Amino acid sequence: MQSLQEIFNQIQEVKKKQKDLRLSISDALAASSQLKEVQGKIKELNAKKKDLERAIKADFASEITKLDDLQVDLESFNTLLSDAILTLMLKGEKVEIVDSFGNALEPELVAKLVKA
Repeated sequence: MQSLQEIFNQIQEVKKKQKDLRLSISDALAASSQLKEVQGKIKELNAKKKDLERAIKADFASEITKLDDLQVDLESFNTLLSDAILTLMLKGEKVEIVDSFGNALEPELVAKLVKA
């Protein structure tokens, strides 16, 4: 089995190759005059779209506020659920959750690396 450092080094090599390929592609895209013309039209249409969205959202200000409040509630409930699941798992108890369609759900733990 490969060591953690070897696997990490391979990941870094793949990321470098991806970066080089992306740079080549972006250089080719930057050289296209047709693409620049289309992008100009897209900017104009996006500006018009934003104006229309702003006008519509102004009519639905109270609904947008309610939606924001619901988002905060959802994040709180998700945090509460995660904490409860972790507590049960640390106690060695089985975690059983069933969604509205009858599907059994099980927890998934994920580990990721961050700079120390």
